[in-house]
Parts: sequence; structure tokens; C-alpha cells
Amino acid sequence: MSDETEKLNIQWFPGHMTKAQRMIEENMKLVDAVCEIIDARIPYSSRNPDIDRLSGTKPRLVILNRVDQADPAVTALWRKYYRAQGLAVLETDCKSGKGVNQFPQVVRELLKDRIAAYAAKGQGTRPLRVMVLGIPNVGKSTFINKAAKRKAAKTSDKPGVTRGKQWITLENGLELLDTPGILWPRFDDPQVGENLAFTGAVRDEILDRETLCANLMVKLRALYPQNIEERYKFKPEPEMTGFDMLETAAKKRGFLAGRGEYDLERMSAVLLDEFRGAKLGNISLEKPEGVEADG
Repeated sequence: MSDETEKLNIQWFPGHMTKAQRMIEENMKLVDAVCEIIDARIPYSSRNPDIDRLSGTKPRLVILNRVDQADPAVTALWRKYYRAQGLAVLETDCKSGKGVNQFPQVVRELLKDRIAAYAAKGQGTRPLRVMVLGIPNVGKSTFINKAAKRKAAKTSDKPGVTRGKQWITLENGLELLDTPGILWPRFDDPQVGENLAFTGAVRDEILDRETLCANLMVKLRALYPQNIEERYKFKPEPEMTGFDMLETAAKKRGFLAGRGEYDLERMSAVLLDEFRGAKLGNISLEKPEGVEADG
């Protein structure tokens, strides 16, 4: 069975990332809670493991973003997994705004003890301050703009747009501290780096896109073979390599490069676009370990 993936070299930790991490450490004392936005399709890979250390004992909220692109059954497992760790969980789709309106209510529930303590000191009108964290291109700025009901944070579908910190005041007594998206210094697990590349958290320009897409085909065959068959009109056979599948998809789409060869570069661009745009269906690339479905 050909489930071998090609090795990709993904290393990306620009200097401003180190600066961002230091800024987060310095500002942690100013906030009441920490909100971490992660990609519902790759919750493990899109979490920065440093955030546990950086947050300390602050109350925590995990936002599973892009739930409309993820597999609902798998998202339910992640919700259960994080709640078992004592974290509040909110599911959103920031582009449409789904779930974002529940954010103030979830924060107030998370901080009810702190709200009571402020009230006891006669500080009942004091704003609740929440630091919003997330890796690049996870939808953090889009979330903040939806929550603020205005364009308060810069957005882009390219990673690494937010460089400095900024405070954003919401109309319901909440203040959000927006921070630059940070990735960790190295990807110890090559699968983590690859998943980040699949979803666009790492700039495409620094990658071998054809190898990346061959590996994505292998992963999709293992998890959602029917989605390949429905979208690209061929059965992903066990003996096919990732490049075989990519070439077959190019053939089915009629992507010719001349001299009887198929245009894998064009097919790779299409595959990434269709995966990221959920045109391949609702797909989750990671499941939490040891969590059983309810019922």
C-alpha cells in the first residue's frame, strides 16, 4: 500500500515572532483571560504549545474557528477534549460571523468569579480584558472585527499581517488585546508543519507546492477517500502514490502542460484552493487521542 509521503522542509520563525512572544509575556498581567483561536480542521497543529506556559493560571477560552469547513463529528470530539481540560470552548465561523455573538456571554461565564470580585470592591463597571492569541492566518483579525462590529484589526488571507499589539473596545464592557500571530521556533513533528502548510498558515511561496499536494492527496485518501472520488472523479487506489493521484486529478480536469504531460503545478494550486475553500467537503485532518464520541 502506497501511503508514503515525501519529506518537506518547513522552517519558519521570522525575527518578529520572537519579539511577539516577549510582548505577550509582558502584557499577560494586564488581562483577565486568554482567548486562543485555533483552526477546527487542525486543532492540535494550530495550537502554539508555548501558550500553556505563557498563559499561566489565567482563565482560558479556546475558539474552534472555521467549523463550517471541518468535519462536525470530529469537531464534537475536540469540544469534549478541551472541556475535559477545564477550558471554555466556542465554535465559530468568523467569515460568516457564526458563533461570534456568543463570545461576550462565554467570557462572562468564564470570568464570573472575577466579575463578582470586582463588584465586591465597588469596581462593577470595570471592563473585562481578554488577550486574543493565535497562529498566523487562523482568522484572528476577522474574529475581532466581527466581535467589534467594525474593522478594528487588519485582515489578510496571508499569514503574518498583525505585527504590533492593539486594544479593541467592544460595546459590552469587553476590551480585547490583539497580538501578532506566533508560530513556535521549530516544527518538531513534521506532520504539524505539513498541516499548517495545507491550511495556509505557512506562506505557500516557501514550499514545494507539488510535494505538499501529493502529501495532501495521501492524507485525504486515508481519511476521506470518497471526497477525492466525488470531486476528482477517480478512485484513489491503495497502490497509487501522492503524485500518481495528483496527476490523475490533473488528467480528469484536462490540465495539460504540453508534450503529453499533465500540469501538476496548476493542479496543486487548484487542490489547495478547493481544500481551503471546503469545496472538497467538510474535512478534519486531526482527531484528539483517547476521546470517544457520545452516544
